[in-house]
Amino acid sequence: MERRRNPRRPDPDPAKFVRVAPEFVVPRAAPEQLTLTWVGHTSFLIQMAGLNILTDPVWSERASPVQFVGPRRWVPPAVEFDRLPPVDVVVISHDHYDHLDSGTISRIARRYPAALWYAPLGVDRFLRHHGAREVTVRDWWQESAIGGLHLMCLPAQHFSGRRLGTRNSTLWCGWAFRSSHHTLFFAGDTGLHPEFETIGVRCGPFDLAILPIGAYEPRWFMGPVHMNPEDCMKAVAQLATAQKGKRLIMTAAHWGTFKLTDEPMDEPPARMREQWRAAGRDGSDLWILRHGETRAVG
Repeated sequence: MERRRNPRRPDPDPAKFVRVAPEFVVPRAAPEQLTLTWVGHTSFLIQMAGLNILTDPVWSERASPVQFVGPRRWVPPAVEFDRLPPVDVVVISHDHYDHLDSGTISRIARRYPAALWYAPLGVDRFLRHHGAREVTVRDWWQESAIGGLHLMCLPAQHFSGRRLGTRNSTLWCGWAFRSSHHTLFFAGDTGLHPEFETIGVRCGPFDLAILPIGAYEPRWFMGPVHMNPEDCMKAVAQLATAQKGKRLIMTAAHWGTFKLTDEPMDEPPARMREQWRAAGRDGSDLWILRHGETRAVG
């Protein structure tokens, strides 16, 4: 009924979203290096502490239980699966189809059987069913360690469920990654919540924060579970209270890959840049990556 009264604004031509050649280090970056490559949505290849880490890996054509219907990718995965470097760690934020893809999980498990998997409570059963072997689940604020990399499962404001009857039967979360050289915050999928400042105090200061900026309209429906750019700026301000003068780089996620909600596909980054400028923040600290783009933290 709302859409009849207020027709959705048009989307751009999908060709607007170009892919660029990734420049991650093969086979692995040095332990003191931190590189970030955007595959699409919240799928990133992070090179940190000498490890190759995937977040919420989705290489399928659709974010759906079946591949003949459901949200289709606007942009193919910007890193070809067969060109991934050796995958050491896979980190999952929650079980929705645009973040946890059965086909991709099975492919990774077959190709990299020694990979270590980290997920919130309850997601381990799904991962093991699709071939993952070394699976660790964590509640909010619980930690893990892999060599020189420390992980902490963090609060998020979202929900879970892949079919009727399973809503909120598993947990959702963000993650903090800490090495002796860098600290990174991956917020996963979340609405604005009051724990961002606590996350900064307990886990920061951060070199880099990966925060979602898309899938936010209409606000009455999506506001509690998805941040828009205005909410994202409030989260940045909360994180900044614990930065102790340290530079905070923000990378935008959860946009430009799957059409999930009503805002135009190219609106989130434009609004994010506007909000960043209005807050007087340094433009070089906002990373709106192109699909496939690799950047390194100095």
